[in-house]
Amino acid sequence: MYRSLVVLTAGVMALAGCTDDGDDPAPTASTAARCDPSLDAAFRAWARVGFSGTVAVSTGGDFDCLAAYGAANDATNTPNTVDTVFEIGSVTKAVTAASVVDLAEDGKLALTDPVGRLLPELKGPVAAATIEQLLRHTSGLTGSHGTDHEPLDRDAAVKAIGRIELAFKPGSGYAYSNAGYTLLALVIEKVSGKSYREYTASTTLRLPDGRTAGGFWDGEPAAPGPRAVGYLDGGRTGEAGDFAGPHWVLDGNGGVAMTVRDLATWARALFTGELVSPESAKAIAAPGHDLGKGRSEALGWVAFDPSVYGTRLLATAGGGGDVGHNAVVAWIPERQRVVAMASNKPDVSAEDLLAKMVPALLAGEPLPTPSPPPAGSGPAATVGRYELETGGTFDVTAAGSRVTVAATGADAIAALFPPAGSVTAGDFRANEERVVALLDGGTQEGREERENLEDTFGGEIRGVTLAGTLAQDGDIRTYVTITIAGKDVIGWYAVGAEGGIEAAEVPADPPALRLAPAGGDQYRPDDPTGAGPDVAVTFGEGRMTISGPAGTAVAKLAG
Repeated sequence: MYRSLVVLTAGVMALAGCTDDGDDPAPTASTAARCDPSLDAAFRAWARVGFSGTVAVSTGGDFDCLAAYGAANDATNTPNTVDTVFEIGSVTKAVTAASVVDLAEDGKLALTDPVGRLLPELKGPVAAATIEQLLRHTSGLTGSHGTDHEPLDRDAAVKAIGRIELAFKPGSGYAYSNAGYTLLALVIEKVSGKSYREYTASTTLRLPDGRTAGGFWDGEPAAPGPRAVGYLDGGRTGEAGDFAGPHWVLDGNGGVAMTVRDLATWARALFTGELVSPESAKAIAAPGHDLGKGRSEALGWVAFDPSVYGTRLLATAGGGGDVGHNAVVAWIPERQRVVAMASNKPDVSAEDLLAKMVPALLAGEPLPTPSPPPAGSGPAATVGRYELETGGTFDVTAAGSRVTVAATGADAIAALFPPAGSVTAGDFRANEERVVALLDGGTQEGREERENLEDTFGGEIRGVTLAGTLAQDGDIRTYVTITIAGKDVIGWYAVGAEGGIEAAEVPADPPALRLAPAGGDQYRPDDPTGAGPDVAVTFGEGRMTISGPAGTAVAKLAG
């Protein structure tokens, strides 16, 4: 469970508010509010091309907008509503941070305490890190201590985190860490006298009106209410919330679930001093480690100074796990406004949609809408396998007017997924170098990853070959071919600047790009937000031609 980029989520501060459940039944009278019809029309247009989720906007505690779009479950044709529950991913860290600050307020701990003083059973270098360093990701811990839905009990989690080598001396650098927030959850359990989950549900998620803002996606106490099915790339459904646990890979850093309405209500209660004291609320929001570009690490949040968007705000986001949900929430103190959004499909995620709308929102202009879907079948595309002279291959399938191209091989991936936006070829090379170093076993995490792979696939790793790099879902992913147990296994890794695994999937399908007719004889990425690779694809005479910023690649139909 890891945090997605949140730089652009701040643009929602200009949202005037909308209500209506899209094509679903209207909200009840208690939650309905007026909405600019043009905003609703824009959200409906995005829903037609893939946005599926809910939006909540409140000002001064009153909801300006509660809206739901798309389907919570495609199989049953169940719509999303304002009561639909989503897993909020790394937004959970904001909840954990609030618990820690609340316990500090009660004198149960101090933010300056070394974590090893509070958890004497914790061994290893991280024991010297302070609670505040864990909160701000400056402890030196990197990555995680297991995969999201791996059963891991408390003692095993303490040992696993204690074994992690620090990337730097505590307080001297920055590395985003899921393991650090699980360590905070262990502290919460130790000093509160309650389990982490019991304390979270009974204290930190308790709203001013006495209700509890959700619960957990897996295990107890469960978030009550109808749940959205999460959909992953390729249409696979995400984890349904039936994992029996133990949950100590996710506890503290992910796994909380709630409605977007409750998320917005909880965030406002936090920053207005209704969950913690006003002094503690200020401490949570105070800028900490400088992240650059007007951003700094607050306690469980990212703080934006006025140089970025003209007013101060705090935001956090979560996604990228195996549930298939994406959530974002922003607090704008000057306007006493909260904006929260969640989505359950990857076509247009909550963060993608906000990023697309940011320029118009800030300029006070009409929200952008996607182009209407193309009519007809589009230009002819012969399905099958296409081969590059340099060895890479493309597997082309078709459904209606769309085609999907899956790339295998570094040359094929480079042609289909060139760097885009702020991501550069240098960023790709840097991640490749970190992945090679990881899988060479030069660090403790690398050695443990090799051991996990050998245990999983039942054999010794005989070789690792780079198989291409691309940017997707906020990650830079380097694909590798791992020769193990007499076969080749394809997977991908996203490795942070300090060498820790930020995300990974092994085994993994080859990366695929869905294309739509774009006029003439061209296909372009079927990505209404424009965040995808800048390529054009044509078919003809047994060839597939891919044109991009680095030039043209031609592959021939096999056979």
